Amino acid sequence: MTDAVSAAGSATTTQTSSVKSTSASGLASDFETFLKMLTAQARYQDPLEPLDSTEYASQLAQFSMVEQQVQSNENLIAMQNQLGLSNMAAMSGWVGMEARVSAPGYFNGTSPVVVSPNPAATADTVTMIVRDSDGTEVNRIALPVSAEPYSWDGTDKDGNTVEEGSYTFTIESRRNDDVLLTDLAEVYTEVKETQMVGSDVVLITEGGSAILASSVTALRNRSTDA
Repeated sequence: MTDAVSAAGSATTTQTSSVKSTSASGLASDFETFLKMLTAQARYQDPLEPLDSTEYASQLAQFSMVEQQVQSNENLIAMQNQLGLSNMAAMSGWVGMEARVSAPGYFNGTSPVVVSPNPAATADTVTMIVRDSDGTEVNRIALPVSAEPYSWDGTDKDGNTVEEGSYTFTIESRRNDDVLLTDLAEVYTEVKETQMVGSDVVLITEGGSAILASSVTALRNRSTDA
């Protein structure tokens, strides 16, 4: 389901950012420890048996390499953050448009939800199963074996208008009563806001779902008809 996918995507992004931060701080900590050890070694060396110059030069070289690595990591993190902000700024133009994504669609009580099915080409029957946010099935609709968009008018199997909220659309492809493919359909959903989560740009949709901008497969003006 889309909310789960969005949550998983957010959790993965947060975890990745945490790993990067931990790695950077860990390297910086090792660098400081190495510096303290090298300083203590030079200060308290035995004057009767001084530190070998070759070994000392080797340690200085290691010190220099660690220092450069710390600085490089800091620069890379800064560049990555700047790139993420640039991407978010570029995608701010998506706000108010409709993005096509494999996620739940939001029914506002009046406007239809445009679904983009992708059934198996070898199927002889295709059914779209509509479920509410609790996973309860509210309707089953027979569709042609086609990728043409379908506008769901927000009615259940009895023809009654369902409540406002998020709904998922599963496309079931069958051939000779055997299930060939069961897949979550893509829907067009309005983009309300763009946010930065770690290094990823996240889109907040009309129903409040958070989706990765990289998962969007199409974009159109909100006034475009299916």
